[in-house]
Amino acid sequence: MQAKLQLYLDLIRWNRPAGWLLLLWPTLGALWLAAGGFPGWHLLAVFTLGTILMRSAGCCINDVADRRFDRHVKRTAQRPVTSGKISVKEALTVGAVLALAAFGLALTTNLVTILWSLGALVVTLIYPYAKRYVAMPQAVLGVAFSFGIPMAFTAVLGGVPGWVWGLVLGNLCWVLAYDTEYAMVDRDDDLKIGMKTSAITLGDWDVAAITLFYLVYLALWTALAAPPGTWSLTFGAASGADSASSALAWRRVSVLAVMLAAALAQVAWHYTLIRERQRESCFHAFRLNHWLGCTVFAGIVLLYAIA
Repeated sequence: MQAKLQLYLDLIRWNRPAGWLLLLWPTLGALWLAAGGFPGWHLLAVFTLGTILMRSAGCCINDVADRRFDRHVKRTAQRPVTSGKISVKEALTVGAVLALAAFGLALTTNLVTILWSLGALVVTLIYPYAKRYVAMPQAVLGVAFSFGIPMAFTAVLGGVPGWVWGLVLGNLCWVLAYDTEYAMVDRDDDLKIGMKTSAITLGDWDVAAITLFYLVYLALWTALAAPPGTWSLTFGAASGADSASSALAWRRVSVLAVMLAAALAQVAWHYTLIRERQRESCFHAFRLNHWLGCTVFAGIVLLYAIA
C-alpha cells in the first residue's frame, strides 16, 4: 500500500512543488489585485488548494497522453505510467478524483467562477495533444496556466475588468519563457520523436525570445499592479492631489521599482544559465522560475500593505 501511494505521489509530481508554484503565484497575485489587498481566508484556501489539485490532475492527464512518447525521452522514461508501474485506468481515476475535488472548491464561489473552472478543465485536457499539432504548444500551456487570473477576479468582483487581460498576456509570456527553457532540456529527444515545442520552433532565436518574453511579462505586471491613480499621482498628472496621497503613490512606486529590479536580476541570471543551451543548466533555470513569480507576488502584497 505504501509503495502504491508513493507511485501516486510520483504521478502528481508531489516531490516537485515548483510546478504548482508556477501556477500559484500569478493566481494569488491576481487575487490580491482583485481584492485590493488580502482577499480573505476562504478565497485564499480555495485558490491555493484548487491550484495544487488541478496541477496534479493535469500531470495525470499529461502522462497518459504522452506515455508512448515519454519512453523515448531520457528525463521522462521512468514516469509511473510510462514505465507501466501505474495503469492508464489508475492514472485517469486519480486525475478525475483530483479534478472533481478542485471543482468542489469552485462550487463554493459563484456561478461565473464555476463556468471559468470548466473552461480551465477543457484547456487542461487539450494541452497534452497540442504538442502533436501546434508549433508552439507552450502557448496553449500558457492559456491553461493563466485561467486562475480571470477566475480570481470573478470570485472577488463577479466579472473581469478589461485591464486584467494585460495580466493574462503577461503571464502567457512568462509561461512561454520558462516552458521554452524546459523544452530546451528535451530538444534532442523531441526532434527524434517528432514532438513540436517552442524550443524547436524558435531554433537559434530561443534565448533571445525567452529574454523578450520575460521582459514583456515584467513590464505588464509592473505597470498593471499599481493601485488606481498611482502613476498619475506620482508624476503629477492628477490635479488637486494632497501631499499625503502623493507620498503614498511614491512609496508604492518605490516598492514596484525594488520588485522590478529584483526580478530583472533573476532574468539576467537565467540568461547566463541558458545561453550555452546546456541541458542541466536549462533545467536549473526552469526550476528557478517560481522564485521570479514569488518576487512579483511579494511585491504586490507589499504594495497593498502600504498605507
